[in-house]
Amino acid sequence: MTDKFETGEILEGKVTGIQPYGAFVALDDETQGLVHISEVTHGYVKDINDYLAVGDNVQVKILNVDTENNKISLSIRATQEPPKNRSESNTKNNTVKQSDSSNNGFNTLKDKLDEWIKQSEEREGTFRN
Repeated sequence: MTDKFETGEILEGKVTGIQPYGAFVALDDETQGLVHISEVTHGYVKDINDYLAVGDNVQVKILNVDTENNKISLSIRATQEPPKNRSESNTKNNTVKQSDSSNNGFNTLKDKLDEWIKQSEEREGTFRN
């Protein structure tokens, strides 16, 4: 069954099942392979259901054919263009996060500690009176 497929081939398949660890894809009427969650797309996938649904037609690349155990490992990610300039987009995101956090009243731990001590002393004074 798996001997008609070769590593490196790119095929069209249909999602037949979804599990938390990956998606099963039918390559033909007799053969299914598994797309591990890490092979769904570039970047981190928390919930595979955000990317795939049963019945979806997908393009997959065969990563490995294990004829002994009748298993085929597939990748959707390997058929997609990787994001351009990942480090550049990370830098932009970090810049935004830093400016956002300063607008949200971010303080260093030392500043916060001084504030907490002052609040604690005020509460103690209130409870003692």
